[in-house]
Amino acid sequence: MKVKFYTLGCKVNQYESQAMAEQLQKHGYEIVSGKDKADVFVVNSCTVTAAADQKTRQAVRRFKRNNPDSVVVLTGCVPQAYPQKAKELIEADIVIGNKNNQVLFSVLEEYFKKGCRVFDVSEHQKGDLFCGNTITSFEERTRAYVKIQDGCNRFCSYCVIPYSRGRVRSKPVDEIKEEIAVLAQRGYKEVVLVGINLSSYGSDIGRTFPEAVKAANDTDGILRVRLGSLEPDHLTDEVIEKLSECEKLCPQFHISLQSGCNKTLKSMNRHYTAEEYRHLANKLRESFTDCTLTTDIMVGFAGENEEDFEESLRFMEEIGFEKVHVFPYSVRKGTRAEKLPHHLDKKVKEERAKIMAEKAEEIRREFFNKQTGKTLSVLFETKTEDGYLTGHTANYIPVRAKLPDEAQGKIIEVVITGVGDGDFCVGIQN
Repeated sequence: MKVKFYTLGCKVNQYESQAMAEQLQKHGYEIVSGKDKADVFVVNSCTVTAAADQKTRQAVRRFKRNNPDSVVVLTGCVPQAYPQKAKELIEADIVIGNKNNQVLFSVLEEYFKKGCRVFDVSEHQKGDLFCGNTITSFEERTRAYVKIQDGCNRFCSYCVIPYSRGRVRSKPVDEIKEEIAVLAQRGYKEVVLVGINLSSYGSDIGRTFPEAVKAANDTDGILRVRLGSLEPDHLTDEVIEKLSECEKLCPQFHISLQSGCNKTLKSMNRHYTAEEYRHLANKLRESFTDCTLTTDIMVGFAGENEEDFEESLRFMEEIGFEKVHVFPYSVRKGTRAEKLPHHLDKKVKEERAKIMAEKAEEIRREFFNKQTGKTLSVLFETKTEDGYLTGHTANYIPVRAKLPDEAQGKIIEVVITGVGDGDFCVGIQN
């Protein structure tokens, strides 16, 4: 029985797809990709934006239309947040939420025995513990994502995630150690710790976020530890000091901003001001050599006027992020922001996103140009069709170089000779 996964959304979803795939492999299923034919299609969905919802619906319908005799499974955040909508998506033969996606094998067996549609979405409950299968490998050869946290307690006014993911739940430190040790034994050199609200790790079990990072840092065989998206107000001076003691921690921090305008931040129910964010950015750059900062910025939030947008744009330029994910606000049903006044036209939001993204790209290219002539250590991960190896520095600068195949999976020093036409620097071996 062949199974193909189609994963939308964040690194947590990618991790969970890997966990589900390994579970099925243990029971004799074959995981396929690309143009290979499959008997089962698993759509692991994202609902963070309306566009993500649309992609989910399109994927489910496309797989069923093109493969009418196959079994289509819908899981992830869409059925968890909007179970009734998922139920109405009749092209999905099996619908399960992200809370219980570890039952995928058993519901597939149930479907094959009875031939009846399976709908099994369990609600998140307060007091739920962290659960889910661990992984022993990842599709990328040199980097593996490790989910250590789930859920969110923040309830930003625009966000449906607390409804689709439940409350904060943390993986015990001992389990983190065991999982990363297995990945190191399998040859992985870098792990990325991920979660829905990663920096809230431990708040439910009496542990701290730096303890989880240290567990990864202290694992033999792991050369780099990278972090997923973090919340600004969780990164206190004490936390930063503890993190700086982890010598394998990569000095690249994705700190969610959303807006550089205090009025908008308050309306979003974010838990910091632009001034506090500025202090954090300065603190991180002082504490970590060659530190890079990346972020997410939302434009066109309800009530955002032209002055608010310009303020956010200036703040983005001031901080000088090395990379910015810009996206227009989209209404999420059931959130507080849905009921706010003064929602903007789609055209206005798209135009502001275009302006913000162009300025962010200009800053990124300037940063890349400043790397020319430097010698950087790069972990080479993949090979391109035209024979180049690609990888990243510790602070996540993408680099492409012409190297022998045996360099893949190794950290090699290269001299940056320029900037490519795409989103990468070009280097030669030192």
